[in-house]
This record gives sequence, structure tokens and C-alpha cells, in this order.
Amino acid sequence: MEIGIVGKPNVGKSTFFNALTLLDVPMAPYPFTTITPNRGVAAIRAPCPHTEKGVACTPGNAKCVDGTRWVPVSLVDVPGLVPGAHAGKGLGHKFLDDLRAADGFVQVVDLSGATDEEGRLAEHGSHDPAEEVRWLEDELVAWVSEILNRDFIRHARGTELDGKKVEEFLAERLTGLSISPNAIAAALRGSTVERAHPARWSEEERASLARQLLEASKPRLVAANKCDRASKEEADALAGRVDPIPSVATAADAELTLRRAARAGLVDYRPGDAAFKVRDPTRLSPPQQKALEGIRSILTTWGSTGVQQALEQMVYSRLGMIVVYPVEDETHWTDSQGRVLPDAFLVPANTPARAVAYRVHTDLGEHFIRAIDGRTHRAMAADHPLGPNTVVRIVARK
Repeated sequence: MEIGIVGKPNVGKSTFFNALTLLDVPMAPYPFTTITPNRGVAAIRAPCPHTEKGVACTPGNAKCVDGTRWVPVSLVDVPGLVPGAHAGKGLGHKFLDDLRAADGFVQVVDLSGATDEEGRLAEHGSHDPAEEVRWLEDELVAWVSEILNRDFIRHARGTELDGKKVEEFLAERLTGLSISPNAIAAALRGSTVERAHPARWSEEERASLARQLLEASKPRLVAANKCDRASKEEADALAGRVDPIPSVATAADAELTLRRAARAGLVDYRPGDAAFKVRDPTRLSPPQQKALEGIRSILTTWGSTGVQQALEQMVYSRLGMIVVYPVEDETHWTDSQGRVLPDAFLVPANTPARAVAYRVHTDLGEHFIRAIDGRTHRAMAADHPLGPNTVVRIVARK
């Protein structure tokens, strides 16, 4: 799974990305600091089941801290997108193509309204962050429409002559965009196109279908960044204007500072917390002390920096993912080496047991016999959907 961090230049995208990954990609208060995509790994929180057993876990792919698993999530931070990106403005074609594999987008906007369309600094409130959300959607729709429309009529007529299903036709047209068959089916249900005759679809109908495809396959969440330079009233107003896309107020600069300070051993802070503790004030310079006091004020006002919450809402709510824990011993929750709950996997909610088996290893999926719930010890058939935080053993033929 991959989440794209998108938005216009100079709104704090790279700072948001750095805060989540602790990578040091370039940041500066002017447009197009980022000119190539940056990729990194962040993590979301999940309760670790080891506390139910009263034994320590042995985490492999996802570390455990005080009963919380930090499950990895891939991120891609693309250069800033500007109006006209779909037509190549600001190298938009290249930047959009970097998003092909993304499962969803976190759009970072400047809540304070202090950057113009090109990302240049402007007066507070002089630009509308809600408009950024609208035009980015239009750019994404135009991008998908352009891919869909390439030599469309000829291929559509061939589809009709061959008697091919329109779902197959669209899947071929959209290869490489990571749009699932289920998303294509959902988009078609929400559209008005005539399924039997795609060659008759107008450009307006294709654009409408592209919008439906994006909604079904690549959900968005708005990170209303620089909230420390704005008011709660401005945050509430933005949330109301972009609804039903959720909006989370964020202060990426503050989050990045806290994570770096924690890494340096200056403070005790866990991402997403509402507070932090200075370990030894004598180790801090006066500017550092002042900066941390400013961040403490942000946390008091907003409850957190919002950065970790934005990512988790994107993964859990918008993408509908859950965490499952595969084991080989359903009684002791261990693998073949005796490690307790070694792995935590993100899968879509209600994923069937056999699909989880494939996620662990292809052989387990192909030779699947049954799954066993680690808590109830009940057997589960191949099509049984798994719920959040399930501990599961996969039984397969040797």
C-alpha cells in the first residue's frame, strides 16, 4: 500500500513527509524545492494483542512500544502540483505519473491561506485552501480522463464488436493506475454511461466516469497544514467546505521538530501524543527552549500536531484498512521459531482468510485448507472475512 502526499508548492508537503518518515528531504519557503518524488516509510498505531497474553511480543516488521504496534506504510511525496498540471504545466505530467501506484492521497493545503496558486508567499487569508482542494480534484480528473481518452473510440468499437465486458475494457485502458475491478464496478454503478455501447460515451460522460473512478479507487484526505498560523474557526470553515472529504488540522513543522528532538534524546515524545516532556532542560539552548515552548502552546490549543492522526485516518477510515497478526501456533501466538506475534499486516477490512494467506505467502494461499482464530480457536473457511486485530493461523497442505 502506498499513499501519495500531494498539493501545490510551498504548503509544507515535504515537511509533512519528513515528519512522518524522519527522512531529510529538502525543505525551503519557496516553490519547487522538491523536483523529484521522495519515497519513505511511515507507521500507524495499532493495539498489540500481546498484552492479552501477558507475555512480551517479538516484533519483526512492526515495532512494539508499550503495547502499541507501529505498522509500516509506504509514502510518496511528489513535487508541487499547480493548476494546469494535467496539461504539463510545472512538469505536471511527470509529477502526476509518479502517483499512478498510490492507493490514496493526503492533500496538504495551507490553512492560513498565505501561499498563492504557484506556491509563492502571500498575505494571510489572501488565498482559499478550499479552492486548492477543488482544483486538485479537477486536475486528477483531467489526468485520468486523458489516459482514458487515448484512441478511445477505436478501442471502444472493438470492444463492442468483440462482445467484451465494459469492465474488462476499462481495466485495460487504466492499466498502471492501480484501480481494482471492484473500484471500476463501483464507478460504473455511480455513473450514467450506457454499458453496452462505450463508443457512444461523450467526453462529458467519460470525464464524469473518471471522477467516479477516482472517488472509488483513490480516496483523499485534506491535511490543513500550518494550523499554528490560523484559527480553529478557519479550520472548521475549511472542513465544512471540503466535506465529504475529511480535513485534519496539522502543524507539520512542530511534529518534525518534536520527532527530531525525541530522536536526539532531548524530549520524551511519541507521535500523535498531546504532550511531551523535556528530559534535561540544561541540554537545551535558549532558542531550543523557546521553540519547544511554542510547540507546547500548539499542543494545548489543538490537542496534537495532527500529523499522525491525519495518516491514521487516511489508512483506517478512508482506505478501510485493518491490522491482522498471522501466527503458526494459535494457542501461544507464535511462529515456527517461537517468536510471539512477529508480524502485523495491513489488509482491507473484511478480507477473506484465504486472501490473507496469499498476503503472507503464495504457497499458503494456493494450498489453503482453513484458518483458525487465535482467540476463539474456531476454524474459518476460505471466504470467511477477518476483522480488525485478528490473530490467525493459516493451515495449509504441506
